[in-house]
Formats: sequence, structure tokens, C-alpha cells
Amino acid sequence: MVKLIVGVRGTGKTKTLIDMVNEVAAKSKGSVICIEKGNKLNFDITHKARLIDADAYAIADAQALYGFVAGIAASDHDITDLFIDSTLKICAGDVAAYETFVGEIAALSEKIGFNVVMTASMPAEDCGEAVRKYI
Repeated sequence: MVKLIVGVRGTGKTKTLIDMVNEVAAKSKGSVICIEKGNKLNFDITHKARLIDADAYAIADAQALYGFVAGIAASDHDITDLFIDSTLKICAGDVAAYETFVGEIAALSEKIGFNVVMTASMPAEDCGEAVRKYI
């Protein structure tokens, strides 16, 4: 399952994501992973979830982010949930690459069997048709 939380800045996307991470981590019998841009969620995300700063690994575009997620999935067979905050920012603001990434992650998560929730700062109406089905 892939779910996108999109909206303009200040609409509570990250707060919603934090609540979801903490709720899922409290119940999960597997690995819960949260990827963020920058190091801003340290005090908000429970220690039961693995918090990863994309900047610490020089992830600067959609292709690098996909490779990073695929690597995590390949090395951790117990992933139940993956959360990515500021996905569009991590994808360098490239909307087309972001939309391709969403499709690739949807296919990967379905194949391997984990849930994905991502945030992106953009109006929902700016999302392409292929991405809207995940909102």
C-alpha cells in the first residue's frame, strides 16, 4: 500500500506523518523506517522506528532515493512500513522524477510487501494522474 500526503507548506503533513510513524512503530512486529531530509525529527519519532537522514547519505535526486530504499529493502527483510518525509525535496524538486519514483516505489512495496507513506509539499491538483490514485 502506498499513501501520499500532499499539500502546501504549513498544512500539517509532517505532523500527520510523525503521528503515523509512532502509531505504527508501537504495534509493528517488524522494522519501521522513516527517511527525512535534514535532521529535524529526532525528538518527534519514537526510538522504535529507524530514523534516517537522507542528507547524511548524499541522496539528492529521485534515482538515488529509489536505490537507497531498494538497498534498505534488500538488507532488511522485516520491513513492515516505510515513511518518507519531504519526498519531493529529496527528489530535488523534480516533479516528473518524483512521479516516476512514486510508481517505482509502489511496485517495489507491492513486490516485497511493505507499506509506504510519503509527504510532498505541492498542491494536490499539481499531481499527475498516475500519482493522484495514492493521495
